[in-house]
Amino acid sequence: MSELRPRSELRSRSVARTSSKEAPKVQGLARHGRLKKPGPWGAIAKIVAASLAVLMVSGAAVGAVAFDSIYGQRDTVTLVGETQGPPPQIGSYEGGFNILIAGSDTREDQGGIGGTTRDASGELNDVNMILHVAADRQSAVAISFPRDMVMGIPECPSADGDYNKYYSTEALNTALSYGGLPCVALTLSEFTGLDIQFAGIITFDGVIQMTNAIGGVDVCIDGPLVDPYTGIDLPEAGTYNLSGWSALAFLRSRHGIGDGSDLTRISSQQVYLSSLVRTLKSSETLSDYKKLYNLADAAIANMQLSKGLSDIPTMVSIALALKDIPLDRIQFVQYPGTTGGTGVYDGKVQPNQYLGDQMMDLIASDQAFVLEETTDGQGSILDPNAPVAEPTPEATEGSTAAPEDDLPVLDIRGQNAATYSCSVTNSY
Repeated sequence: MSELRPRSELRSRSVARTSSKEAPKVQGLARHGRLKKPGPWGAIAKIVAASLAVLMVSGAAVGAVAFDSIYGQRDTVTLVGETQGPPPQIGSYEGGFNILIAGSDTREDQGGIGGTTRDASGELNDVNMILHVAADRQSAVAISFPRDMVMGIPECPSADGDYNKYYSTEALNTALSYGGLPCVALTLSEFTGLDIQFAGIITFDGVIQMTNAIGGVDVCIDGPLVDPYTGIDLPEAGTYNLSGWSALAFLRSRHGIGDGSDLTRISSQQVYLSSLVRTLKSSETLSDYKKLYNLADAAIANMQLSKGLSDIPTMVSIALALKDIPLDRIQFVQYPGTTGGTGVYDGKVQPNQYLGDQMMDLIASDQAFVLEETTDGQGSILDPNAPVAEPTPEATEGSTAAPEDDLPVLDIRGQNAATYSCSVTNSY
């Protein structure tokens, strides 16, 4: 599991803060995607997912139930390295499995959503998130990557069958234009060291339809949120139920949040995503067949899925594996980076690869860690009116959870799904 604790609690603990001079000791690292001997498809013990990732997995699971009426709409693509035939069962991936969820900013066929500030035929991957599910299915971590983070773009197959050349220093959100969803997956796989077995990409209209399907998401803000760039206009502090266009405008707002950077926007998006997970796991959603069907219909109709993820047994297996993970063991983190650099980093995000490597090593080996801050205090803060949290259930036998006093502490941005938080607005 991944635990979160406020700094005031961390000071009283015996765990020393991880510094640039001392990395946490990580033993037994596991490389993702290494397969055990394949076994037959079977029932997997015991819907939750993360980010737009949360929506996709939930929708995919319901889509399996409503196969005859909606599954034929699916749009699929083959990832680099995917083989013919059904994918291995998810239990055969040592170290858990990983799902990439990307958000496309295309304006094509979006009915004017997002404006017309650039060529409607262009497309960038402006949301990038990897959902890692631990091998014991007791925890999940969703890692967000800033769209302007600079990294290498590998040689990717293009639509015409050729390969694009390697780019050593490009913003992450250009990968989609070079080689589609497979190129985004390959880029982030090489950057993080994680094997990405499954992937999906969603459009603006997909976000709108999916939030409508579940009746909206409650979002807290600490002051007025007004952003003329996205059109969001929430007049005062408080909690708002956002659906449809308003939900999309909230997720896209950068100028109205924190310091106006993409880094604080991601923190604000995690406020939304945490509430979204709580909404999806609530009985009001899981017991409402009409909501679930509409969610599945919106997901399948507005997403492109990798071949493996579009497989019906895989969809059901993933959803069942995620279904009973406790809220406080579903963690949202942001790959660490900074702005204000020069040269190739001018106007972009420079990754902190030392700290990022620490985080990725822990995630890859399913080792729990705590965050120095429960929220980052810049794009998000704790909700002062949050309900009292319920006690965390004990980890089941076989869990990789470590005693809390032995967990490393990372100075990265994030929060877990059990944390009620508010987006920090500015006076744009």
